[in-house]
Amino acid sequence: MIRAFLGIALPDAVRGALAVQQFLLPLPRKVDPEAMHLTLVFLGNCPEPVLEAAHEGFQTLQSALFTLTLEGFGVFGKDKPRAAWAGIAPSPELTHLQAKAETIARRAGCPIETRKFLPHVTLGRFPPPAPLDAMRLERAVATTPFRAGPWQVQDLTLWQSHLTPKGAHYEVLARYPLA
Repeated sequence: MIRAFLGIALPDAVRGALAVQQFLLPLPRKVDPEAMHLTLVFLGNCPEPVLEAAHEGFQTLQSALFTLTLEGFGVFGKDKPRAAWAGIAPSPELTHLQAKAETIARRAGCPIETRKFLPHVTLGRFPPPAPLDAMRLERAVATTPFRAGPWQVQDLTLWQSHLTPKGAHYEVLARYPLA
């Protein structure tokens, strides 16, 4: 079984801008900027033949180059935040590409979750903080203006995710250039 996902790598300048924001926001635990990415489809734990079928499908994905911009912050976990993220400005090209990639992964047999796609880059993952710290974090993400980019998306990346006590480590399995 291989734990994998398809996503978009971030340029160094965008990761740098996010690292500065990680420092400024009251995040209990931060994601390593080198590991920051935009997940299009989390494939879950796939048997090798299923992942190979998804890989073959991703090779057929066609899309023109397009641009993305990061915009704003948010948290997952409502009353008990457990992750903070930077949002992606609306992009019809991204939404269309993500839907095509998800369809390919489902047809290959990957155990895709049924959550609605919310494009974001995770800045931190953590156990729910104490109520006062959670309030500070929620206030900071709601009131801090943020924008980074735009940058041109030139390819998609298939990563394997290795879970470790210090967080996930990602290994590139394949890249899929856009037209």
